[in-house]
Amino acid sequence: MFMNSIKEIDAPELAQWVKEENQNIRVIDVRGMNEIAAGTVPRAEAVPLHTLPIKVNELKREEKLVFICRSGARSAQACMFLQQHGFENVFNLRGGMIGWVQNGFAPVALA
Repeated sequence: MFMNSIKEIDAPELAQWVKEENQNIRVIDVRGMNEIAAGTVPRAEAVPLHTLPIKVNELKREEKLVFICRSGARSAQACMFLQQHGFENVFNLRGGMIGWVQNGFAPVALA
């Protein structure tokens, strides 16, 4: 699977999605817990990348799954992994947390 087959979402669009309560969305941060401790995106949950294969059965195919990491590389790997397992509603946050902050959004503590 090629990188350009991954659906991407930018920080302003994700900020809008997390504000809309009716969005059937899960934001999943695939960074390590020490990185996540510095802040993440609102409504994010921690699923470090190495644990994704054992957590894949906990994810629902009908939900929009948005993956985030520091720069977008690890979250792209997560998207590719899930696409290989038949998931279609997977999105990568373009630029990761770096892009989130560059777009003027503050990182928040993990809920």
